[in-house]
Amino acid sequence: MTAFEGFDTGPSEWLISGQPFVVRRRVKWAECDPAGVVYTVNFSEYVISAANRFYAFLLGAPVEAGKDAQSFGTPVKALSFVFNKSLRPDELFDLSVTVVDVRERSFDLAITGTNETGENIFSATLSPICIARPERRSISIPAEFRSRLIEVAAQRTALDSDGGD
Repeated sequence: MTAFEGFDTGPSEWLISGQPFVVRRRVKWAECDPAGVVYTVNFSEYVISAANRFYAFLLGAPVEAGKDAQSFGTPVKALSFVFNKSLRPDELFDLSVTVVDVRERSFDLAITGTNETGENIFSATLSPICIARPERRSISIPAEFRSRLIEVAAQRTALDSDGGD
C-alpha cells in the first residue's frame, strides 16, 4: 500500500455541469475553525470562485483574459447570504449558479449551495457591476457578455415555467 492510496489528491473544486451551471467543491480543513466548521467568511470565497468559473464559461476563456478582451471588470456591488446548515472538512457540496436579473450596468446571480443529499446549505445573491478597469467607472454590460447572461436567464425561466420537467 502506498502513502496516497485512499487519499484524494484531486482538485478541491470542479465543474460538473454547464446547464445548469454547477460546481462541486470539497471543504478543506484550512477553511474551518478549530471545531471543524467552515468560517463564515469562506462562503464568500466559495461564491466568488463559482461566479468566476461561471464568467469563464460564458466568456469561453479564462476569466480575467476574457474580461480583458472585452475591456471590463466585475467588482461586487452587493453580496447577501442566508445560511441553513454548516459545512465540515471533506464534505462535498454543489454550487449552482443562475442569472436572476440583467440590468444596464449590473446583474444578479443566485448561488445555491446544496449537500450530497440535496439539502440547502446556503443561498447567496451576488450583484456585480461592470466597470471600465483603468478608470474604475461603471459602464454598460458589454454586448457579448450581456447576450450570454440573458441567454442563461432565459434558460432558467424556461425551466421554472415548465416545473423543471
